[in-house]
Amino acid sequence: MRFLADMNISPKTVEALQQHGWNIIRVSDILPANTPDYVILEFARNNSYVIITQDLDFSAMIALGGHSYPSLITIRLLDSDPNIVTKRLLEILPEISYNLLEGCVVTVEEVNVRIRRLPI
Repeated sequence: MRFLADMNISPKTVEALQQHGWNIIRVSDILPANTPDYVILEFARNNSYVIITQDLDFSAMIALGGHSYPSLITIRLLDSDPNIVTKRLLEILPEISYNLLEGCVVTVEEVNVRIRRLPI
């Protein structure tokens, strides 16, 4: 499984996830930093990436488009400190990997993880 971190996900988080064995790159590694969300979404769909973001626009685009892929992880933590985001992702990724393969939207909060199957 491959992950594509949106620009609002810290390079520190991406690096930490890589060090823990997760296959993840940041949007700016392969696309211009100012790439519109709809282009990122299409790129992820065409190249089998799961998007990780803090941006709610992706959820809306996936829902309105009736898409089954790509899967999406939206981080909705009160504190967006990279260490906190990293810790939370490392806690939940092993638990939700199967769902991500099936196509879903995941919302990650401090205590809760909501998983909605695609299409929405």
